[in-house]
Amino acid sequence: MEALVIMIAPTAPHLAEELWHRLGHNTSVHNQKWPVWDEALAKEDEITLVIQVNGKLRDRPTVPASITEEEAKKMAQTSEKVQPFIQGKTIVNVIYVPGKLVNIVVK
Repeated sequence: MEALVIMIAPTAPHLAEELWHRLGHNTSVHNQKWPVWDEALAKEDEITLVIQVNGKLRDRPTVPASITEEEAKKMAQTSEKVQPFIQGKTIVNVIYVPGKLVNIVVK
């Protein structure tokens, strides 16, 4: 609650001051430091990986954010939704964009 009151202080100074004192503080909310950003808390554990065949969306599985390039390519090629589009065709290239997509180019 304290961090929220500090963040609303610039736009609603009187309300923030009143809430700050109701939270049990005797000093002004305007003398407090801005809350610190913690990147570890904002980090995602899972991502949605887009799988394309010849540039067309074929699957969007949710995978761990720590997935490697090898694992992502293997998952893309073995996906049930992708199989009908690559069976019997030659895979020319597999393009991987980390944390975003796998594009399988077939001929």
